[in-house]
Amino acid sequence: MGLRAWNVGLLAAIGALWLASGTQREKPVIEDARATAIRSLRSLEAQVSASPGDVAHRQELAQAYLDARLPGLAVAVVEAAPPAVRSEPRLDHVYARALIEQGRSAAALAAEESVLASCAPGDDGVSRCDTWLLASATRRAEILHHLVELGVEDAPAHPEASAIAYHNATREAKLAVQ
Repeated sequence: MGLRAWNVGLLAAIGALWLASGTQREKPVIEDARATAIRSLRSLEAQVSASPGDVAHRQELAQAYLDARLPGLAVAVVEAAPPAVRSEPRLDHVYARALIEQGRSAAALAAEESVLASCAPGDDGVSRCDTWLLASATRRAEILHHLVELGVEDAPAHPEASAIAYHNATREAKLAVQ
């Protein structure tokens, strides 16, 4: 009878622990990346609506939309910017990327050419843009130029033609001196 009482006591203890634990779930150790991205977007949207003339916040929001694969919202954020903010080269550069992802290569080329025109050295010989922006805009404009030459308006929809345009824009010629 002692073994039977021991088994009953053990089963009762296990049942009590199970009932005490309830049906609550534990909090996740690693937070959901999508929830984090949504909170980040909401925070950026609030910053842009609070200060619509801030170029950095608007650029960051447009970039966040692009990272979330929402190019239409990125285009809308840039196009809704006040004229003083809209003329900023960094914002135009993000705008060009959004247009590419929307499948509007010709408009993206015009935006990149606008960036390059804004970055051109002034009378004092100093550029408004940093080296990274100038190099990135130049490279992207060359690729877009080749895309438009090939008649490719929607680069993601035509990966073969896009690869050819990229190859044509980035190939290098090397001379061997003997």
